[in-house]
Amino acid sequence: MNWGQPRSLQARQLLAASLGLVAFLALAGYALDRAFLETAESNLYQRLRSYALAYADSDFARDGTFIPPYTPPDPRFERPGSGLYAEVVFADGHWDSPSSMGPILPEASMLGSRAETFEGPLPITEINGEVGQAYRYGRGLIYAGGDDPEAERPYTIYILEDTTALSRQVEVFREALWRYLGGAGLILLLLQALILRWSLRPLRRVIEELKRVQRGLASRMSERHPRELEPLAESINAFIESERENLEQQRNTLADLAHSLKTPLAVLRARLDDNAPENELREDVDMQLRRMNDLVSYQLARAASGGHALFSAPVDIEPHAEQLVRGLEKVYAAKGVLCEFDLGEGVQFQGEPGDLQELLGNLLENAFKWARSRVLLTVQPGDTAPNRRPGLVIAVDDDGPGIPPEKVALVLQRGVRGDERVHGHGIGLAIVQDIVRAYRGTLDVKASEELGGARFEVRLPPRL
Repeated sequence: MNWGQPRSLQARQLLAASLGLVAFLALAGYALDRAFLETAESNLYQRLRSYALAYADSDFARDGTFIPPYTPPDPRFERPGSGLYAEVVFADGHWDSPSSMGPILPEASMLGSRAETFEGPLPITEINGEVGQAYRYGRGLIYAGGDDPEAERPYTIYILEDTTALSRQVEVFREALWRYLGGAGLILLLLQALILRWSLRPLRRVIEELKRVQRGLASRMSERHPRELEPLAESINAFIESERENLEQQRNTLADLAHSLKTPLAVLRARLDDNAPENELREDVDMQLRRMNDLVSYQLARAASGGHALFSAPVDIEPHAEQLVRGLEKVYAAKGVLCEFDLGEGVQFQGEPGDLQELLGNLLENAFKWARSRVLLTVQPGDTAPNRRPGLVIAVDDDGPGIPPEKVALVLQRGVRGDERVHGHGIGLAIVQDIVRAYRGTLDVKASEELGGARFEVRLPPRL
C-alpha cells in the first residue's frame, strides 16, 4: 500500500463520515443499552417491592411464628429453586419461602423501621450447584401485636430474584438493538456515499474542464459553477488569460525590440561603411547607443509591467509616492515645484510594487516637467465588486500650460513628446498606458479644474 499517495476528497470525506457514523452509532447503542438496563432494573425494583408489600400483610402467631399469605403473590415462591425467593428475618430467627429450599442465598440482616434497600446483582448458588446472581430488595417493618406495646415485633422482608429473566431480556434487546443499528448504519453509509458523489460532481466537472484546457480542447473554464467554486473558476480563467497575455506580450516585446534595434544598428553600419570622420562617428555612436539603451529599457519595463500583476499583495501608496516626490523635487529644485497629496485613508495598490513605481514615477515626472510651481497627487478608492479587491483612482494635476484636446492622442503615442524643446524620450506615458492596459484600467487626459493645467487620471477596476 502506498501511504505517501494522498487519498481523494471523496475517499477522505467518506472515511471521516464512516468513522463519525460508527462512533455515533456506538455511543447511541451504548446509551440505549444503559437506558434499557436501568429501566429493566427499575421495573425489577418495583416488582420486588410489590412482592415485599404483599408479604408485609402477613400475620404472626401467638408464639411468634410468622404466618405467610395463604396465596403467595407469585406461584414461583412455592417452587424450590424457581429463581424468586422470599425471606423474613426476625431478631431471633428467620422464615424462608419454599422456593429458597436448595439454593444458597446471601446472608441477610435486620433493617431499621421503614428502611429499604435494593442491591444487586449479588452472588448466589443455584439449586444445581452453579454460581449465579440475584437482585435483592429489603424492607424493615414492625409488627404491632394488638394493644400491648411490648408485643411489637421488628422484622425485615427480603425478596430476591435471580438475573436469568433480566439477562434474557437484555440479551434479546441487545441483539435487536445492534441488528437495527447495524442495518441503519449500512443504509446511512450508502446514502452518505451517494450524497458525497452528488455533492462532488461540480468539482469533478471543474477537473474535467481543466483537463480539456490542458489538452487544448477548450480555451477557458465555463461560467456556470456553484457559488463556492465561482472564485476558483474565475481565478483559473484570470490566470489562463494572464499567462496567454504574458506569452503574447513577451513575443511582441522581443519582436518590437528586434525591430526597434534594426534602425540604430543600420545607421551605425552605414556610418562605418561611409568612413565618416571620427568626431561625427563618435557623436553618432553615442546618439545611437543612447537610443538603443532607451529602447531596451522601455521594452524591459513594458515586459515587467504585465507579468506579475495577478494575485499580488496590496501595496501602500503613500511611502512610494513620498520617495518619488522627494527625488523629483530635488531634480526640479531650480523650478521650485512643490507636490501636494490628497490620499484617501488606507488606499492601497492591488498589484506589483514595480508597476506602482513606474505608474507614479512617469506620471509625476511628466507633471514636474511641465508644471510651473504646483503638482497635485490624488489617490482615492475606486469601484467595488463582490469577492474582489477594490478599484483605485490615481490622478496627477499640474499648473502647466495643459494639453489641447486635439493633441491628447498624439501625446500618448509612443516616442512622441508634447514639446520637442523639453528633454525626454516620449516613452514615459506609453509605459503608463501599457501598465494601465495590463490592469484592465483606463487613462484619461483632460484639463485640471484644480490647478488649471493638465490632469492625468488613471482608473483601475476591482481585481481578484
